Amino acid sequence: MLKSYIIALATGILAGVVYAMIDVNSPAPPIIALLGLFGMLIGEQIIPLCKRLINRQPVTMAWFRHECVPKISGTPPPSGNTPS
Repeated sequence: MLKSYIIALATGILAGVVYAMIDVNSPAPPIIALLGLFGMLIGEQIIPLCKRLINRQPVTMAWFRHECVPKISGTPPPSGNTPS
């Protein structure tokens, strides 16, 4: 998992160097870019949420913590039984 963080950081640094070499500003201010990425992560969870609601399955905090939080935060799901 640490390897992917290092690759992402190195890629970002490389993009910054390329932008500086060709004297171009980054396409978005950093906070706006990060908020956009965060919105994408949250938006990806809307489809599984809607599927659960359509199938009349409960949307509980346990389900949210097990299914959504790991995908948004990049952390492994909590150990224990899979929520229904």
